Amino acid sequence: MPAATHDTKLLVPLAQRTGPLNSVLLHPAGGGLGQYLGTAARLARHGSVFGIRAAGLLPGEEPDDDVADMTRTYLDLLGHVPDRPRVLVGWSLGGVLAWELAARLAEDGPAPAVVLIDSFTEHTDPDPGADARTRVLDAIETSVSHLGDGTDADRARTTALAHVRASAAHRTRSRPGGPALLMACAGPDRDRQIAAWQKLTDRLTVRDLDCGHFEVFEPPHQPPLLSHLDDFLDRLIDAPLNDDRPTDTPRETPR
Repeated sequence: MPAATHDTKLLVPLAQRTGPLNSVLLHPAGGGLGQYLGTAARLARHGSVFGIRAAGLLPGEEPDDDVADMTRTYLDLLGHVPDRPRVLVGWSLGGVLAWELAARLAEDGPAPAVVLIDSFTEHTDPDPGADARTRVLDAIETSVSHLGDGTDADRARTTALAHVRASAAHRTRSRPGGPALLMACAGPDRDRQIAAWQKLTDRLTVRDLDCGHFEVFEPPHQPPLLSHLDDFLDRLIDAPLNDDRPTDTPRETPR
């Protein structure tokens, strides 16, 4: 059962700022926003920042298990944001949600830019191995930590499993048309990951993250992530509002 489409409790103000780039962060699998605090602070240098968490984390909420349902819900939520977002950001499933939201927003206005933090157009195990489940659960606990005592481990796991089902069933095919940044982690699926996104846009900037999928928000790996983000945002600021095309942006980082 999809969450109520006007449940504004899912919309979390993270920073109120005056600036040219208003941003929205979309939750990864698990539904929380805890990993994004450093990223949100960097985005706040350029404008207001909101986050969208998932339904299912607090008592009385039911999680969504369909990307299309989540996209419809979150599109309604964006109607409560004071200014139309120019940047949508997400890690893993959050990047897919950002992409689909950008496509919907592009139907009646300029396409926002999308920042994909190691996201895939189709479900894949980004970090195979015996400890993958532990890494997933650790990431979930981090993502929901900011919600306090109202969130318990069982609800977090139930919500995460719903999101795993959503990710497994979804195939990204939309073409928002705006500029996009893909920060791709090292791994055997990296080339396939990049090629899949390149089929959907000719405005893709690719940057490397020298870490695994579940390590991107650990302190040693934050500086390169934020540096890539800064470069991309600086190009957006220099672009006209009706274009948002970063200039002089190579398609892919040289290897």
